[in-house]
Amino acid sequence: QAQFVESGGGLVQAGGSLRLSCAASGSTFRMNAIGWYRQAPGKQRDRVASIGSIGTVGDTFYADSVKGRFTISRDNAKNTAYLQMNSLKPEDTAVYYCNRVVAGKPSGAWGQGTQVTVSS
Repeated sequence: QAQFVESGGGLVQAGGSLRLSCAASGSTFRMNAIGWYRQAPGKQRDRVASIGSIGTVGDTFYADSVKGRFTISRDNAKNTAYLQMNSLKPEDTAVYYCNRVVAGKPSGAWGQGTQVTVSS
């Protein structure tokens, strides 16, 4: 079963940027859509972006709250997905996770996530 390791989080001021990385183990990475999810304290874990297996721009999904600010990409040769986050807002503060997406839902073991904190 694929495992995911997220990195790149940190503390940033509002308006700043971060780039998250999701390193996946296993040989099936390139066969699966990959999604980024986030969970703020006391809230449910929601998908913020996802990208199809081939990684074309037209095969992406963004939650309305991040459209125009976040960009998801992937490098199948490196078994890695990325989330470029620009114009960060305090409401983006959360732990960010990645996972494969099957039929629109996360399907796989969750990693430890990476904390993103945006100060106002």
